[in-house]
This record gives sequence, C-alpha cells and structure tokens, in this order.
Amino acid sequence: MHRLRLRTISSPARRVLSTATSTSAASGSSAPGPGSSRLKKYARRAGYTGLVLGAGYFADREFNASTVTRNLRTFYTCAIIAADYKLNFQPGMSNEHIVALHTRVAERLFNLLTSNGGLYIKFGQVIASNAALLPKPIQAKFSRLYDDAPQIPYSDVHNLFLSEFGRPPSGPDGMFEEFDEQAVASASIAQVHRARLWPEDRHESDSGGDGWVAVKVQKPAVAKQMEPDLLAFGAVMWMYEHWLFDMPVYFLVDFINDHLRQELDFINEANNAKRAAAFVATDPSLRKRVHIPHVYDALTTRRIMTAEWIDGTRLSDRDGVVALLGADGTRTLVQTMTDLFSAQIFRWGWLHCDPHPGNVLVRPGPELVLLDHGLYVHLSETLRRQYAELWKGMLALDLGTVRRIAGEWGIGMPEVFASAVALRPVRFQKGRTEEEEEFAKEISQYEAGVRMKKMLKGFLTDTDKMPKELVFIGRNMRIMQSNNQLFGSPVNRIKSTGMHASEALENAEGQSTWQKVKRGMHHGVFLGVVHGSDLVWWLRRGEMGTPGGMEDDLEKNMQQFAKDNLGVEINAATFEG
Repeated sequence: MHRLRLRTISSPARRVLSTATSTSAASGSSAPGPGSSRLKKYARRAGYTGLVLGAGYFADREFNASTVTRNLRTFYTCAIIAADYKLNFQPGMSNEHIVALHTRVAERLFNLLTSNGGLYIKFGQVIASNAALLPKPIQAKFSRLYDDAPQIPYSDVHNLFLSEFGRPPSGPDGMFEEFDEQAVASASIAQVHRARLWPEDRHESDSGGDGWVAVKVQKPAVAKQMEPDLLAFGAVMWMYEHWLFDMPVYFLVDFINDHLRQELDFINEANNAKRAAAFVATDPSLRKRVHIPHVYDALTTRRIMTAEWIDGTRLSDRDGVVALLGADGTRTLVQTMTDLFSAQIFRWGWLHCDPHPGNVLVRPGPELVLLDHGLYVHLSETLRRQYAELWKGMLALDLGTVRRIAGEWGIGMPEVFASAVALRPVRFQKGRTEEEEEFAKEISQYEAGVRMKKMLKGFLTDTDKMPKELVFIGRNMRIMQSNNQLFGSPVNRIKSTGMHASEALENAEGQSTWQKVKRGMHHGVFLGVVHGSDLVWWLRRGEMGTPGGMEDDLEKNMQQFAKDNLGVEINAATFEG
C-alpha cells in the first residue's frame, strides 16, 4: 500500500515537473519577460500619444487654422533664441562667435515669420521698421522680408462671398458680371481679384467707365488666427522685457495690436480711404496731383472690399516711371509725394503708414495713386504742433526746442533723437564729445551689444510719455526717403519737409503775440539753413532715373553717426521699401 501511494503521488509530480521544465526551457526563446512587456507597454503608449497628437494636429489645421501649431512654433523658437543668447552672449566671446549667434537668431526669426505667415508678416514689418537698432545679420535678413504669399483656392473665395453676401462672386445671380478666379496679387492677409460691375452698378465717375474694379478678399484663416497671434506676440514681448533682456519693447504692444486689428476690418479701410480722399479734395495744391480710388460701400464688408480698378505703373518700377514721365515729370511726382505726406503729418493729422513703392501707382500727368488704406494713424493737434516745432528747431539749430520736445516725449539724447527724425546727422556743437570719442574706438561685438542696450534705455527714458504714433511716422519718413533715393534724390526732402512744418506753425490758430515774435526770430535762421541745404542738394543731385544723390550722402552720414553715437552699424539695405 505504501509503495502504491508513492507511485500514485509521484506520477502527477513527474508530469508537473515535466511541464514546468518545458515551460522554463521555452521561456528563454519565446515567452515575454519583464523587459519585453515594459517595451510593449511603452510602444503602445507612444502609439496612442502619436495618434492623439496627429488627430490634434489635423483638427487644429482643418478647423482652427493651425493657431495652436503656430503658437507652439512661436514659443519654441523664442525659447531657443532666448536660451541661445543667455548661453552664448557672454563676455570674452570672440567677434566671430557673436556674429554667428546673431546670424542664427536672424535665420530662426525669419523662418518663424515666414512659416507662420498671416499677421506674423506684419510683426516682421514692425521689426523691420526698427531694424537699424538690431545687429547687422538681422538687418540684412529683414530687408528681404516681403509681404508675398500663395493665393487661396477660388473655392474659398466663393464660400466667403456666400458667407458675406449670400451670393457667389459671378454667374447669373453673382455679385459681379465678371470675376477673375485667378488673383492678380496675393499678400499675407488678403488677395486681390479683378472683377466687372453689372451695368446698373456702374457710375459715370468710374475710371474709364468700363466698370472694372479691384476686389480685396481676406483670407479665411486670418480671422481665426488674429487674436491668438496677437496674444502670442504680446506674451513674447513681455517675457523678453521682464524676464530675459530687460529691454523696453512691451510698451508698444497694445498700440500695434489695436492698429493691426483695424487693418483686418475692410470697412475701416474703406472709411480710411474716403477720409483721405476728402482731405485731398479740399486741398487745391494736391487734388489734381493725387488720386484715391473710389470705394463701393454696397460691395464692401469687413472681409471683402471693392474699389475702383486703376491701371498705372508701380512706383517700384523705376525704369517704367522714368520712361512714362521723363526727368521733369519724375521730379514732380516725388515732390507730390513729399507734399502729400507732409500735409498728412503737419496739417491733416491723418497719416497713411505704409507708402512703400508697391502701394503707389503712377499715371500720366503726373498723377500719384495711393493704394492700401488699411493702416492709418490719427495725429492729435498737439502732436502735430510738437512735431512741426521739432523739425523747425532741428533745421534752425535750436537745441532748446529740441530738448524741450524730447523731454515732453520722454526721450533722451536730443542730438540722436533729432537725427533719427530727420534721417540725417544733426549736431548742435562742433567736434566729438568725450562719449563719441569713446564710441569711435574699436570694440568687440559683445561690448557693442551691451552698449546698444544701455543707449536704448538712455534714449527711451519714459515710455509712458512717448507718443506711440512716432513709430509709424518714422516708418513713413524712412519709406519716403527711400522713394526719393530710388530716383536719384530729385527732391530736397529735408528742405521740403521743413518748409511744410514751418507753414503749419505759421498758420496755427490761437498764437500769442510773444509766440509769433519768437517764431519770427527763428525764421531767419531757419531759412538760412534750408536754403543752405538746397545748395548742397543741387551740388549732389544724382542723374535722374538712377539711384543716388543727396539721400545716398545722408544715408552714409547717418551710418557713421549711428556708429559714433550708438555703436550701431546700419546695413545699407535696411528699410528698402
């Protein structure tokens, strides 16, 4: 019995042992161990994460105009730039090292702006407006930032018309008798199509009477992207000022954002154009020389604007303009441009902020046609008076007036400030100061960057006082200088602007007797200086139709002045329209 029990017990035991042995042997080749199980778990999690991110990316692109992706790209790029500067902009670094750093930053910024497109191109234009204060690699990169973008498909245009008007662009029940599906121009926020009005919508005043119009269509993604883009822009500027670089940059954010919002409202643009046209119509000296295209209110909404079609030569086509007008006509055209924008600044207080050559057409006469009225700034009567006094004070070498205006605007360093306004060196004393002598010495790229930061903070002593409109006035003035330069400086811009400033002050209402006497005393000095600049202009006028002339001399002098006073090297290509 005992031996039988043992066999009974041992037989199952042997089977269990055999099974365990075979299982143990197999586990070495095919059964998952702890490491393999963990790997599969991580792989599944990675797969799920990738699936969720892919779905999120698709949804963001299709339904949210890629706003999340764009903002992530923005914060990532800006974080990389900040970290790069923190780690590599250090004392003792070689000039080659610092230049390479600036070059990397320029490339990253440029790629960010062009990849995101839309309002980011406008941000880039704001940066370009102040590029002279930035390192040369960034200046060079941003001089090539053009507002040119692929056009959206016609199906999107068709859907936008249905959304805005409840009717398609063309066809039996269309908004227009004819509508070209291919856009004639496409920029970051909108594109322009050529269309023809129905006969009943045409007016005798239409150009040519044939009913052709320009239809500006806002790209659908822009409206979705606007607020997130503006929020990201503000957040980055705040972090750069308060956390990273201690540079006064955030004070302009709200002002710039408000005007960018206005630029995306085409009803606002139509009103700007009508207001500008009204000013021109009441000015006997300009109304036959300047044309603002007529806007059709019934065919305009916040995202679609219809205006008179104008055939003309782009101002950017220098050879075409000279061939059309000849030397005398070209000189008259540039003088018209100077007169128009001086009137906007000193008399009307209604300033077009983007008069680059692509926004100006030329017709025989010569007649200047001003396009793209999305961005204007209103200049108060006080600001116009101060700006006129500043110009007259600069040309009359009246340091007291320049210091007073600069102080009222919270700006230090009056000579540098006056030079920045006139876009030519302004000196109130002969010879270099000790500080200028120090600046003229050769220093490292790192020391130049530290000095620039110090000088900028010394220049903007109280950003709360500074009129934010000066940013756009300065941009307008620089583009005007570039336009004059394009044709060989046929106009003495300094004299012309100064005379307009003086005229505005002389015609100002509510002047006391003492104010009139004081201005009369300064007027003699002022006239002497402007007529002296006329002599220089005549001696340095370039050949008509070719770049050069007095503006080239002023630009070279400003480059030297900036280096002596700010330690900044200005790239010759900066701000080229």
